[in-house]
Amino acid sequence: MTNNKKLFIKKGDTVMVIAGESKGQQGKVLVVDAKKQKVIIEGINLVTKHAKPNAENPQGGIVKKEAPVHISNLMIVDGSGTATRVGHKLDEKSGKQVRYSKKSGEVIK
Repeated sequence: MTNNKKLFIKKGDTVMVIAGESKGQQGKVLVVDAKKQKVIIEGINLVTKHAKPNAENPQGGIVKKEAPVHISNLMIVDGSGTATRVGHKLDEKSGKQVRYSKKSGEVIK
């Protein structure tokens, strides 16, 4: 099963969680997995993992780590700080396709 759906979230975007345990929280996207349609967000959906001692963590022990969140549970936060849906349109100046906020109409970088 191949999924060729275009994702509206990219690495570096600020997103808001709209469903689930972390509902209402905002964070920056660190990793996007387009195949699984999941993203890892800084400081959101933290889980505890038991870590063996290694070079990076010589003590080992219990470590808090971000777990992936499905993109259907996220909305992009526009420049004004509100969650918004995302549209695609052609930019008049460059002629390239850009993402824009459906609430405010401003282009998302």
